[in-house]
Parts: sequence; C-alpha cells; structure tokens
Amino acid sequence: MAISDDDLIHLRRTVELAREAADAGDGPFGSVLVDGEGVERFEDRNREVSAGDETRHPEFEIARWAAAHLTAEERAAATVYTSGEHCPMCSAAHAWVGLGRIVFVASSEQISAWRRDAGAGGGPVAVLPITTVAPGLPVDGPVDALVPEVRALIEAAAEPQ
Repeated sequence: MAISDDDLIHLRRTVELAREAADAGDGPFGSVLVDGEGVERFEDRNREVSAGDETRHPEFEIARWAAAHLTAEERAAATVYTSGEHCPMCSAAHAWVGLGRIVFVASSEQISAWRRDAGAGGGPVAVLPITTVAPGLPVDGPVDALVPEVRALIEAAAEPQ
C-alpha cells in the first residue's frame, strides 16, 4: 500500500514521541494507534529505562490497550504507526490481539545496523522482520522521508556515554 499524507502525519507524531522518549533517557521509539475512521485512539513512547521494565515498548502497550478497549472488528480495522519496526515481542502481541496494518519509519535491520555502527551492542532478541514473526500482517515501511530523523535519534542514543 502506498504511504498517504495521513500516514505521514501519524508517522511524524511517532517521531515526536521517539524524541520525547530519548529526552527522558529511554530508547527513542514512539507509536500511535489510529482507528478505522482515522482517529488517533492511543499513543505511547518507549519507557523501558524509566519504568525499569524492558518490555515497556509502545507497540506492546498499544496491543494491551487495544485488547482492553476495542472490539475485535475495531482492532482489525486499526493501524499502528511506529518510528521503528516492531521487535519480535511486539510483532507477536500485535498479531495475537488482532490489530491491522502496521506502518513504520525505520526497519529493524536499519536500526540494528545504525546501533552497531555507533558502537552499541545488539539486544537480547533476534532482529526479525514483522512478517517473519506474524506473516499475515499488512506492513508498510520503511518510509524514506522520515528515516534520517529516526536514524539521528537511534545513533545519538547508541553513542557510548
């Protein structure tokens, strides 16, 4: 599916949320849940450092929120926008609760390479595309127009302190 102007609006918000996360000392990731009518229903940013819980990814929080607040039909019609492609944990959560389309700015492969090039080690989980973990999900990304902003956030966060 082609990236629309509305998609870009929501993706820009994910980058703002990623910046907020980085400013708070968390990993620079942000995500937005948009319902089938185009209304933003929930947003979050990474909170793994500030919360002391490495599972506090915004995509996982969206899955939890959607399971509690949306019907199965509403979840299927929704789109999750995110600054970085879902990790395997978040991909699985997304699929298990039946959320619809995913649109991401930067791929997990890109993010992994940027972190490696900046001298940061790899994470504890394999770098897998969403479609490997959840092959039935409609996925769009990367979105080249916003990649430089996300790359700068990832590289700054990966630099040794």
